[in-house]
Amino acid sequence: MSPQAPTPAYRRLSVEERRNQLLDAALTLFAHRAPEDVSLDDVAEAAGVSRPLVYRYFPGGKQQLYEAALRSAAEELEQCFDEPHQGPRMPRLARALDRYLAFVDEHDTGFSALLQGGSVVETSRTTAIVDGVRRAAAVHIYRHLGITDPGPRLRMTVRMWITAVEAASLIWLDEDKQPPADELRDWLVEQFVAALTVTAGRDPQTATLVADLAADV
Repeated sequence: MSPQAPTPAYRRLSVEERRNQLLDAALTLFAHRAPEDVSLDDVAEAAGVSRPLVYRYFPGGKQQLYEAALRSAAEELEQCFDEPHQGPRMPRLARALDRYLAFVDEHDTGFSALLQGGSVVETSRTTAIVDGVRRAAAVHIYRHLGITDPGPRLRMTVRMWITAVEAASLIWLDEDKQPPADELRDWLVEQFVAALTVTAGRDPQTATLVADLAADV
């Protein structure tokens, strides 16, 4: 009689590992459904655990779990713009947009929920989390542009462009992800350059930046 293969030993997850497991399950669900359509039972089932265990880690219930998942997604979005400061600046921005659009593509409905908020779960805290992503993206863009002290017109231009990227991403999802992501990326980069060029006519700091970008090859 041939010996049986040993049964793999059960490994109890650490607190951090279990919490991450629950967050991963929640993010997967939020990526395909609006937050108000996801229940704690759904998260428990997706993670293969009991509902009481979900409450043990998130005693605040669905709201606390959603906010934690939102922070996790926000951190991932912020990292999209964390590009090495090497080489021409516009290609750097294009690579950052590639990662951003890949996140949008992967999370789909969840991205819409991230930006628009669910009718049940949106609070001042969730709004602050989303706004933190926008502010972090702006900081990364200033660094890539080589700007340490942006003036009000340049700050407004960058923040307006970030808002335009968000809006374009939501419309892109509604339009069945057309045009293709690489075309959308190039279009958004061109829009950024166009917005800077318009601002340059009214702002010496931006005018200097636009001239530098033209020579940045």
